[in-house]
Amino acid sequence: MKEEVKRKSRFAVWINTLRLHTLPLALACIGLGNLLSYKIRFSPIIALFTFLTAILLQILSNLANDYGDAKNGADTPDRIGPERMVHTGEITHRQIKGAIVSVIILSLISGIILLLESLQNIGYTGAMVLFLVGISSIAAAIAYTATKNPYGYRGLGDISVFIFFGIVAVAGSYYLQTGNIPLNIIIPAIGIGLLCTSVLNINNIRDIESDRLAGKNTIPVKIGLRNAKIYHWLLLIVPILLFTCNRNNYSTLDWIIFTIPSLFLIINGIGVSRSKKPADLIPYLKQLVLSIFIFAICYGFLAVYSSNS
Repeated sequence: MKEEVKRKSRFAVWINTLRLHTLPLALACIGLGNLLSYKIRFSPIIALFTFLTAILLQILSNLANDYGDAKNGADTPDRIGPERMVHTGEITHRQIKGAIVSVIILSLISGIILLLESLQNIGYTGAMVLFLVGISSIAAAIAYTATKNPYGYRGLGDISVFIFFGIVAVAGSYYLQTGNIPLNIIIPAIGIGLLCTSVLNINNIRDIESDRLAGKNTIPVKIGLRNAKIYHWLLLIVPILLFTCNRNNYSTLDWIIFTIPSLFLIINGIGVSRSKKPADLIPYLKQLVLSIFIFAICYGFLAVYSSNS
């Protein structure tokens, strides 16, 4: 009985480290790209491996972040937020490194299968370009915090999230399905990239004091709490405007479907603005992830089922 309890405990530790609650972001970005391609060309197999690759890359980023912040001293007892298993000693550095290597291998396998399945759409040149993008995604996930000079500690994490969750995820998944990237795909890709960056911004606002002490110079640390909250509003409002302007017109039902998730984003901005202490932001972080997922999927379904695009 004791061994069984111990096994469950280790399972819970690894589930915590994988941070599965962050996966809706990856699913939202890839889901949007695939939904936007649905009327043009759509392969369920390509969609499946796009989702799988994105999930693996998200998990890789989470593992590398856990290891890197523990290694570089950003995880301290004063930090607000979920416990980090490497910092607490529940997972050793050797174990987390092994997990990182395993997920890298799985990501490469899934990515290569994805490119082979998409070869008819994108050609050999497109496949080579996307292979290099995939390698860059792996490198970016590791270099964010898990290197000697992590770019996440220099305030560059926002740019990375914007590029890889927005442009790469949305436009890339659309390209894999159709073999081209029109302008009206770039606009929602930018919008989702900004929304995903807002998730990182809440996280960084929450950790602003502990990050400052650890020398982790995130955007909020650089510009201060008040300006970070203004920045957060921009990351929410600009995408709403971009998504609104990217369609020719809306029916009444379209407006209803689009307005509800937009209101969730506005509520998040109000909550972050009114927050007084770091712990106040924890529920808004989870709410934002879910809101972005709903927002992206609603917009994607509008593109599929509406005659206006």
